[in-house]
This record gives sequence, C-alpha cells and structure tokens, in this order.
Amino acid sequence: MNLRKNKKVILNQKDIGQVLKRIAQQIISNHISLEDIVLIGIRTGGAFLAYRLRDEISKKDKQKPPTGVLDINLYRDDWTRIGPNPKLRSTEISFSIDDKIIILVDDVLFTGRTVRAAMDALIDFGRPKKIELAVLIDRGEEQRELPIMANYVAKEWRTSGTDTINVYLKEEGFRDQVVVEEKKRNLQ
Repeated sequence: MNLRKNKKVILNQKDIGQVLKRIAQQIISNHISLEDIVLIGIRTGGAFLAYRLRDEISKKDKQKPPTGVLDINLYRDDWTRIGPNPKLRSTEISFSIDDKIIILVDDVLFTGRTVRAAMDALIDFGRPKKIELAVLIDRGEEQRELPIMANYVAKEWRTSGTDTINVYLKEEGFRDQVVVEEKKRNLQ
C-alpha cells in the first residue's frame, strides 16, 4: 500500500501560464534575434513545456522557434538502476542544431544529472553555438550534484529530503499544477 500525504500546490494553472509568459519574454529580451534559437524539451514534462514556451514566444515575437523533443534514457548515468529494460521513447529533432542557441527545457532542476544527460545526447546531434536552460522549478543549489544552473527559472523551491516536487500537466491528463508532496512510502 502506498501512502502520500502533506500535499502543497506551489504553482496552479494560472501561475504556470504566467511564468511561461515571463520566461518567453526573458528569452526574447536576452537575444538580439531569435533566428538562431531552437527549443528542445526533455521528455516528458520538458517537452510539453517547450511547445508551450514556443507558442508564448510566437505571440510576442511573431517567430516560432523550431522545437524538438529529446529522450535521454540511454544517456542517464543511472539507467541500469531503472530496470532491465528502460523505456525508450523517440527523440524528435527534425532540424540541425549546428551553430544554434539551444534553449533546453525541463520541468524540474534537482541534481543536474538529467540536464547533463541531455547535453550529452545533444552533442550526438551536432555542435550547438550555446546551450541555455529553462526550468519550471529549480530545487536549489544545495541539492545539486553537478555544476549546472538554469538561465531561466519560473520558481525556486527548496525541499527537505522527504519531499518531492511533481509537475502535473494537462497534456498528460492532469490539471496543470506543481505540487510538493511527501515521498511515497511503501507499507507492507
């Protein structure tokens, strides 16, 4: 039996929409031109957020940056711990990333290992000019295992070791929200 208690919503649907608009504006403001910008979302949550970010950018700048999806499962340093048959999904990058500024998009930045795996995977697709990172939630540097920082952060939220941050999105059949929850405990 799994128990989960002490749930706190830190971003609701309206908040998520607002912070994505803010990040889109920051991306536009930080670049002279969006001509060399591409968005790549880390599957799963980051992929949905990358497409939402693309739509927000196109509302403000009239350009729709090329957007792709990256599956990092084979690049993870813990893939053997996931199980004997890790679930592989497709990477969908139908454009060149050579000499492009990649905005890598993920839902939560925690240890930095997911982002490291994503950068390793991207290098197999080409040589970008620069890689920037946009995240919905940054769990803070104290928990970071690698020297990775986000360029664009919607919200920073530090948690204890007994908490987890879950991002629920409508594309996955949920109501949009970011929730701090106590980690699941297995009771026998």
